[in-house]
Amino acid sequence: METQAKIPFYAKVALIFVGLFAFVYTLYIGQKIIVPILYATIVAILLNPIVNFLVSKKINKVIAISLAVFLALVVILFIFYIISSQVTMFSETYPQLKEKFDLTSDNLTQWASDKFNIRPIKITTWIKESQMDAIGNIGIGEKISEAGRILLVGMLLPVYIFMILFYKTLLLEFVRKLFKSEHHAVVVEVLTSTKTIIQSYLVGLFFEMLIMAVLNSVGLLLLGIQYAIILGITGAILNIVPYIGGIIAIALPMIIAFVTKDSSTYPLLVLAVYLFIQFIDNHFIIPHVVAKRVQLNALISIVVVFVGGALWGIPGMFLSIPLTAIIKVIFDHIDSLKPWGFLLGNIVPTTSRFSFIKQKK
Repeated sequence: METQAKIPFYAKVALIFVGLFAFVYTLYIGQKIIVPILYATIVAILLNPIVNFLVSKKINKVIAISLAVFLALVVILFIFYIISSQVTMFSETYPQLKEKFDLTSDNLTQWASDKFNIRPIKITTWIKESQMDAIGNIGIGEKISEAGRILLVGMLLPVYIFMILFYKTLLLEFVRKLFKSEHHAVVVEVLTSTKTIIQSYLVGLFFEMLIMAVLNSVGLLLLGIQYAIILGITGAILNIVPYIGGIIAIALPMIIAFVTKDSSTYPLLVLAVYLFIQFIDNHFIIPHVVAKRVQLNALISIVVVFVGGALWGIPGMFLSIPLTAIIKVIFDHIDSLKPWGFLLGNIVPTTSRFSFIKQKK
């Protein structure tokens, strides 16, 4: 009778780490292909109810998918229009911004010269050298190449979305054939939960964006900041990008306040208002509108956002939370991985049944 050889624990751990490293490295080197497909899949899942509704009204499947994709493109182009209007607005205020920045820089240079007994010419020379080094490190050619790649991906994204929606039944049948018949019920439950999580998460983000746009606009209007509504909407859109977007959203109205207002207290007031809005967003809006839809705890959410940023940059930061929520759904349906699913979840026990007992000597 043959006996099955047991793999030692240290060998299992080594295999897991090697496999995990290979998987993460594959995700990193293949990001130019994987990230657009993931975005297209998420958008396709969001558009799927629209396609199903149009098909139920006896509209041809190809036409129904085309209409849904066109609707998504209109929304995306509207967002880009708002952001581009900000760029135009800043280009118009650039001369005024430069003049005020030069005046502030001169005042700071004079203050530093008086405070630290350094000649102003030395401070000015150091600032100019730092600016030249920063410009040299930007890598204009590399940025142009990156912009071209983003444009190409943007053109391919609607094609990916259309193909995923068109071949939806083929993809689902492929997934069904991967598993034995006794596992089909679990697979259907995982796929259904995944679809529900992605749709509810994106809907939650949309409502959060609306609430933040109103709060930002009202706050800026009360302070009398120019372009208050467009700045409020832009800040709400940028706020979708975790952490980084919130910083940029605060910086934009502060710059406008710095340029258009005579008093230097207005940028500080804008900062105070936005920090208060961010407090409301982090403690009330996100937990009740967004977080409860993905059922992830705050610690894991922060960690995966930074991991996604390190792996794929800003696109990875946005994808990290829905992908982790999908992983949690999978873990919750596999017995050996249920503890990991529990770790990712937002259910915090009031007490632990795991007690530490001191051994008496």
